[in-house]
Amino acid sequence: MTIRHLRIFVQVAETGKMSDAAKKCFITQPTVSQAIHELENHYQVQLFERLSKKLYITEAGKQLLLYAHSILSQFDVMETNMRELLADNFLRIGATITVGTCLLSFVLNDLKKIYPHLNTYSCVANTSVIQNKLLNSELDVALVEGIITSPDLISIPVVDDFLVLAMAKNHPLTLQEQIHVQELSYYNLVFREKGSGTRKLFEDYLIKHHVSYHIAWEATCLDAIKSSILYNQCISALSVRIMEKEILNGEIYVVRNLESDWNRNFYLVYHKDKFFSEPMRSLKGIMNHYQCPEFLEKIKTGYLTCT
Repeated sequence: MTIRHLRIFVQVAETGKMSDAAKKCFITQPTVSQAIHELENHYQVQLFERLSKKLYITEAGKQLLLYAHSILSQFDVMETNMRELLADNFLRIGATITVGTCLLSFVLNDLKKIYPHLNTYSCVANTSVIQNKLLNSELDVALVEGIITSPDLISIPVVDDFLVLAMAKNHPLTLQEQIHVQELSYYNLVFREKGSGTRKLFEDYLIKHHVSYHIAWEATCLDAIKSSILYNQCISALSVRIMEKEILNGEIYVVRNLESDWNRNFYLVYHKDKFFSEPMRSLKGIMNHYQCPEFLEKIKTGYLTCT
């Protein structure tokens, strides 16, 4: 019994016809019949009943089909991972938009210092897109700020982060040191696109406190969000890392949430069946050097309250 026998058996079971299985396996029908016959002889069971020129899988066949799916899945993972061992000089890295904007370039440069000959491919998108790419083996590893929902993906927290409310220096709310969350219902808000971890964290907070909010802008591009804040009197909740330059030069006024609602992590994410290569291990170590910035301690900020 070989992997080839199992692949042929699965095709027969799923198509219900020897001829269709032969086409899918790119072999002749007699070869398919021979493979099924050899399997039945090997296990001393009947896998299919042949009634009126139709195939019906038996109980023994159903049991073998369960094993075959599991074995073939593990075999394919093994094949992929072993090939990746031979291609250890290439790494496909995904990043969500916040991480991609404020950290990814620096992280890649650090990785290049450790592996000068490492070739990389980077993809920046929102959390839901990055998750799907990891599940479809289009990426090896990712750095995300959103919550990963798939049980097939492993998420390791590597960096602390938090959101702040951002508004232009001349916004009416900058006259108040303390802002009640309900006041946000009177102003235009700019949101990230659906599927964004940043958006979900902010939106969940508003819903939790029963705030009737108005979305004036919705954007994937962080520069567009900054422009709406600076020139259109919008307010947004973003990672403190995104606006460091604008905050320090006084263009953007920051309102902090002193509760833990807006605290979060950046995660290193990879498939549970993925071989955790040395470059991936180094990436985890590099991220530990980019802990949450402390520049806000040096400037005046407002405070958000819900009481």
